[in-house]
Amino acid sequence: MHPPIRRSTGRVATAMALVVTVCGLPATAFAVEDSPVAAEPAVLGTGGAAVPVLEWGPCPEGTASAAYECATAAVPLSYQDPHGERIEVAVGRLPAADPENRIGSLFFNPGGPGGSGRIPPVLAPELHERFDLVGFDPRGVADSTPLRCFADVWEAADSFGHVFPTTPSEERRVIEATRTGTDACAEEAGPVLDHMSTANVARDLDLLRAAVGDEQLTFHGFSYGTHLGAVYANLFPDRVRAMTLDGGLDPVAWTTGASPADAELPYTTRIGSAAGAQRALSTFLDVCAEDERCAFREPGVDLREKYDRVLDAARTAPIEVPDEDGWVMEWSYPLVVGVVGSALYDARGSAFLGDYLQSLVDAVEGRAARGASAAVTAVAADVAAAVGGQERYAGPEQNFGVACLDSDNPSDPARWSEAAAASDREAPGFGAMWTYESLPCATWPGVDEDRYQGPWDRPTANPVLVLGNRLGDPATPYEGGRELADLLGDGRLLSLDAFGHGAFGLQISDCVDAAVIEYYLGGEPPADGTVCAPDRTPFDPIDDEAGVVAAEHTGLPVTALLG
Repeated sequence: MHPPIRRSTGRVATAMALVVTVCGLPATAFAVEDSPVAAEPAVLGTGGAAVPVLEWGPCPEGTASAAYECATAAVPLSYQDPHGERIEVAVGRLPAADPENRIGSLFFNPGGPGGSGRIPPVLAPELHERFDLVGFDPRGVADSTPLRCFADVWEAADSFGHVFPTTPSEERRVIEATRTGTDACAEEAGPVLDHMSTANVARDLDLLRAAVGDEQLTFHGFSYGTHLGAVYANLFPDRVRAMTLDGGLDPVAWTTGASPADAELPYTTRIGSAAGAQRALSTFLDVCAEDERCAFREPGVDLREKYDRVLDAARTAPIEVPDEDGWVMEWSYPLVVGVVGSALYDARGSAFLGDYLQSLVDAVEGRAARGASAAVTAVAADVAAAVGGQERYAGPEQNFGVACLDSDNPSDPARWSEAAAASDREAPGFGAMWTYESLPCATWPGVDEDRYQGPWDRPTANPVLVLGNRLGDPATPYEGGRELADLLGDGRLLSLDAFGHGAFGLQISDCVDAAVIEYYLGGEPPADGTVCAPDRTPFDPIDDEAGVVAAEHTGLPVTALLG
């Protein structure tokens, strides 16, 4: 007898949607030909705001090891009124392991936007030796004074936790739900709603730099954190000591676009993430075709056509994949696209991705399924339990609170359907996934008069290093990082010959790690245009330590990555 078929619960499916909705993640007025002239923000600096006093003590229980210290900084709600209403920014640090030879503080932002950065990671032991590692939750996020529109994350998911629509009726439902969410923010968010742009986060960062006693900033920004770095470098160019921007965003595309017509495109279409994901997928399929360890490999078969058949099957009806315990996960087209996009974040997840895609093929063709699909179902259930039980609030509106204030977007939600269809023609699935990621910006109620729109070429006291994966980045495309390096007053580009999202501190390339460490310690970046090779192929086995790093990076289960 066959075991009874048990289907995934709605809450697990909702969590799966949240897992595969990428945020990352979620403009220059003068450095791009024919670009619009950007108005200066009302405040360029911190307006004479008082430097906060940081009283370091134990971090909240369960957030970090005892080696970390935490504090809270009081900063202005509005830098137009620097001595007026204050909000709180949650700060954390890991003191330098060699305090006698300490250089200063190395600040870190993990991306998002809306990502909690209070507990900074040890990206390299050499940096932990010589720097206090300092992180913070940006204003409006997590343990800082939060932007909060809903009672809990499940209520937030009802408005903002949808996968991209594939039919007109689904589109109407998602637009209606999203508008309900943005209406809730208009009613419940409070004054922080109008003061969360990256420019204000950069001003907070400069106060934190002063609060720890550094004359100049040392900073590592990942993904969206590269935009924070770019804004800081242009608001405070004389205060840049060393800055690495890993997975660089084109700041023009992020904010306004290079022409007035670009403002009628959702920013998530403008930044080119769909094309980056398509490039990463093509690289994966090419490598898979040449490596016998890839389960999706099939000699004599065009893997691109094989992948397209999977998408076609999922478009027709959800692909039902049972596991050995009788659980069945229904893999709809948007979920398949989302899992593939998430797996492409780290080339070390290639074995998992090959297994996952083959499990879908097996299910479509009536063969026994492999275990990868069940592994993703399991991690979705873990996320559902973790999200449902978290004590602090970190809802998706904290992403939109930054991105929608930073960027120009259409006010008509119907424009998202048009942009998704156009983008999908070049990057099937990824175009719609990334375009609809920003749908709340159509009706977002906040406006920040102090957002920054350029220029981006103010000469910095020291060079800024930009990192990019030139074989495909599924969130921040390589071309965006290259443009960022060209726009900055003194930008240098270091490329990794690999696909994935991020290059430094992930145990991918000793060449990249050594170059970045030397830059932070000695102040000298590699020559512009330097290219590094990865130390392993995508299908090489991963040891336990590297597996933990990769799992934290991709969001995939360690067991799936370790095989």
